[in-house]
Amino acid sequence: MIYYGRQSVDETDIAAVEAVLHSDFLTQGPAIEQFERCVADYCGTKYAVAVCNATAALHIACRAAGLGAGDILWTSPITFVASANCARYCGADVDFVDIDPNTYNMSVDALEEKLCRAKAENRLPKVVVPVHLAGQSCEMKRIRELAEEYGFTVLEDASHAVGADYLDTKVGGCAFSDMTVFSFHPVKIVTTGEGGMILTNNRDLYEKLTLYRSHGITRDPEKMTHTADGAWYYQQIDLGYNYRMTDLQAALGYSQMQRLDAFVARRRELAAHYDELLRDLPLRTPHVMEGAEPSWHIYVVRLDFARIAKTKEQIFSEMKEQGIILNLHYIPVHLQPYYENLGFAQGDFPHSESYYEEALTLPLYYDLTDAQQDEIVAALRDVLA
Repeated sequence: MIYYGRQSVDETDIAAVEAVLHSDFLTQGPAIEQFERCVADYCGTKYAVAVCNATAALHIACRAAGLGAGDILWTSPITFVASANCARYCGADVDFVDIDPNTYNMSVDALEEKLCRAKAENRLPKVVVPVHLAGQSCEMKRIRELAEEYGFTVLEDASHAVGADYLDTKVGGCAFSDMTVFSFHPVKIVTTGEGGMILTNNRDLYEKLTLYRSHGITRDPEKMTHTADGAWYYQQIDLGYNYRMTDLQAALGYSQMQRLDAFVARRRELAAHYDELLRDLPLRTPHVMEGAEPSWHIYVVRLDFARIAKTKEQIFSEMKEQGIILNLHYIPVHLQPYYENLGFAQGDFPHSESYYEEALTLPLYYDLTDAQQDEIVAALRDVLA
């Protein structure tokens, strides 16, 4: 079977994890700081905080931004549910901004219009979470300009976008945001098994993130309410969580980072090849906006059902019969039952809903061979005929 995504783990990665198993630290040790520093340096960011997964990263990033009851977070409907759920964990409300029908990222025109209305209603968001779908950056320069005008925190959900570039900067550098979140799930570009990271250039946010990552506990004498009782002493000064990454995961992540440029180069090569191979099929290939260089976590096409006499379910099933597992990124979050119970409904975000009806995710990963890619396209051509 050819799956839509998979990890690439080599002997160097395995040796890195084995070295930790032979070391004195399995949980909170030196590998974590090494991994954090590696990612921060790659992106050109001052601070990085590694956590157990990207959902945890989004959660404590919202906490660090001060999001709470009575506040509102806005994000894209076309994302994994965690981009919205992180607000609910904090007791805040959620709303959505429809996508750009070309890039499938949050529409900045729609964002600007919605901000203007929200200001008049005194319901501006405290946090906006642009999602870099498929590894392509949103229009972050314009979003930052709107943030300065309307006073919201910008939290980039770059779970798909480690290694991506935007306006000659690395995604994760926080040149146009307050914080950026990466995911290191196995199907992502770099993996730690499970894992996430928050990057920021703000020292105050960094200190809050490190506190929330580990139970709200500190050993820093300057943050304690009184002099330490002894060398063993610590204080819980806020309510935090057990969101820590392990040294085992961090060692794998650091090893993987040494191949990040190779991972991204191969994904870009595969995406460009798909663009050529799919040119005459009844579908639309991805659009890349000016100034963006995606890292291509996934490759999404939109089917032209006016020229296809099959349902999407039939296409999925017939491709599976030929040994190819497709996927779909994503079901619009506002149509999930939990969010429908909060008042969202079909018709609220038409571009996102149209995207969902037509979208299809083709296999794309570092170890996908040219022959396998040709096989995928040949099968798709046969199924869509």
